[in-house]
Amino acid sequence: MTAYLVVIPLIIFSIWYFSKRDHISLKWASVYNKILIVVFSLLSVINFNIYREWGSKVNARALSFAVDTPNEAFASSASSPILLSLFVLIILIGSGLYLNFLINKKQINFIKTPFWLKVIVTVILLGVNFLLIRGGWDVAPNNQSMAYFSKYEILNHASLNTEWNLISSILASKKTNKNPYLYFDNATAEKEITELYSVEKDTTVSILKTKRPNIVIFILESFTADLTKTLGNEDGITPNFDSLTNKGVLFTNIYAAGNRTDKGLIGTLTGFPTLGTGSIVKWPEKMQKIPAISQKLFQNNYQTSFYYGGESEFDNYKAFILGHSYQKLIDKNSFDKKDMNSKWGAYDGLVFNRQLQELNQTKQPFFSTILSLTNHEPFEVPTTPKFGKKDIIQEFKSTAFYTDSCINSYLIAARKQAWYKNTLFIFVADHGHLYPKNKFEIFQPQRYHIPLLFYGDVIKDEYKGKKLSQIGSQQDIAATLLAQLNIPHQDFLWSKNLLNPYTKHFAFFTWDNGLGFVNDNHCVTFDNIGKNILYNSNSKDIIKTNHNLKLGQSYLQTVYQQFIKL
Repeated sequence: MTAYLVVIPLIIFSIWYFSKRDHISLKWASVYNKILIVVFSLLSVINFNIYREWGSKVNARALSFAVDTPNEAFASSASSPILLSLFVLIILIGSGLYLNFLINKKQINFIKTPFWLKVIVTVILLGVNFLLIRGGWDVAPNNQSMAYFSKYEILNHASLNTEWNLISSILASKKTNKNPYLYFDNATAEKEITELYSVEKDTTVSILKTKRPNIVIFILESFTADLTKTLGNEDGITPNFDSLTNKGVLFTNIYAAGNRTDKGLIGTLTGFPTLGTGSIVKWPEKMQKIPAISQKLFQNNYQTSFYYGGESEFDNYKAFILGHSYQKLIDKNSFDKKDMNSKWGAYDGLVFNRQLQELNQTKQPFFSTILSLTNHEPFEVPTTPKFGKKDIIQEFKSTAFYTDSCINSYLIAARKQAWYKNTLFIFVADHGHLYPKNKFEIFQPQRYHIPLLFYGDVIKDEYKGKKLSQIGSQQDIAATLLAQLNIPHQDFLWSKNLLNPYTKHFAFFTWDNGLGFVNDNHCVTFDNIGKNILYNSNSKDIIKTNHNLKLGQSYLQTVYQQFIKL
C-alpha cells in the first residue's frame, strides 16, 4: 500500500530529477502526507466499528453503503462507541502528524549527475516500487491471502492492510464477467449441484386447508434463532413468537443465506443464493431476471404489496420490489413526518398497523410482505426498553422484544378481520446476529441459524404445533410455499421444497469471501482468501469434511456462473 502511495511523489521526483534544479521543496509532500494521515485514520476507526458488526474489514460494499445511503449508514453506526472511536481517531491523527513533522525533510538537494546515471537511478526506483506494488516477482501478485498467517480469522484480518483491502474490494466489485470462485471445472461443479437438488419423487406433504389462502410474509430484522426460547433457550425476549410455535409449523433447522438484509430479502423472496463478496441487488439488470414469489402469485390473481418503514431505495430494494410485480409499495415516504421517530424511519408498530388497515380494503387473495427494521442498530424503541440500556446486548434484546410485541398486537387485531381465517402468515428472519449470545463468529453456522414459522387458521389441525427438524435455508421458502399452492416452481432453481419427503436436507450460506455448507451430519465453513477451513463440526471424519467442502465450493461456483450468464 505504501508503494501505491509513493507513485505520485516518485513520478514528481523523477520529472524534477531530470530538470536543471539543484533542489526541490517538499512542502507539498508534507501536505500530501497530512491528507493521507487524516483519511487513513478515519478509515481505521470506521474499520473497527464495521468489523465489530459485520465480521469483515471495510470494503466496497461499506463504501457504497455510506455514499448511496448516508442517512441509513449513520443510523447503522449509531451503536458504535463514539467516545472511544473519537479518542482513537485523535491519537492516530496526532501521532501521524507528529511523525510527519519529525521525519519529513524540508527539501532535497541534487548533486551533479550524468544523464545516463539519472536514467539508471530512475529505472531502479520505479522498478523497485513496481515490485513492491506487485508483491515481488513470483507468479502470483499481491492478494489478501498473502497477509494471512494464523488459524484465528481475526488475526488474519488484522494483518491485512485496511486501505489496500478496500481498493482491492472496489476493483473486484466492478468485475461481473469472470467467476472468482473456480474450484473445479464447471461441468464437475454443476454435476454436484444437479445431484444435490435431484429428488426421487416430486411430491409434497400438504399442510394447508386451501390452495388459495391469503399470504403475509414477515421478514424480521436480525430475528436470530438465539433470541427465542424455543430455539435459543433465551427467556422472555420473544414470548409471543414462542407461543405461536405451538400453534403453527416451525422449521427448527433453517439457515440464513447471508449476513445482511439485502441477501436475506433476495434469498427469502426469490430463492436466489448469495454471491460471497457480491450481492445481486447491485446489478438491477441481472436482478430483474430472477423470478420472485410475488411474480408467481401476481400471475395467479393475487393482489401484491410490500411494506417497509425505511427508505426503499436503500440497497436497491425498490428496484427489486417494483421489478417483481409488487403492485403497492409503502415505505417511509408514505408516512407522516411525525411518524419518523426512528433513525431508520417508522417503527415496526406503525408499519404493521398500516398494513393491517390497508388489507381490510384489499381484494382477496392477497400477498403482502412486511420488512421490519426496529431490531437494527442503533436499537431504539418508542417505549421503555424492556431490558434496559446498560449495554448493547440489552438494547438488542429490548428491540427484539418490541418487535415481538408488535407481532402479537398485529395478530390480535387481525383475528377480528374477515380475511384472517383464510390467511397464512410466514415469519422468518432476514439474517442471524452476533447478539444476544455474543459468542458466535461470522464463520460459525450458529450465526446463521434463524426461525421459520408457518402460522394461521389455514394450517390443518394435525400439523399445528409440529416442529420439523430437516435442514434448510430461507431460500427454500419459495419452492415450499408454491408447492403448497400447486403453483409450478421449477424456475426457482436454487429453492427446494422442504415439505417433500424426498428432498435432500442441506443449507448453504456465505459472508464476505467465505462460504458454509451444512447437512444432516456435518458442517464446514471455508475462507476463500486464506483457503482454509474455519469451522468443522467433525474434523476427524476426513471423508465427510472433503465431501461437504466440495459441495459448498461447487455451490458457490455454480451460482456465480449462473449470475454471470444472467
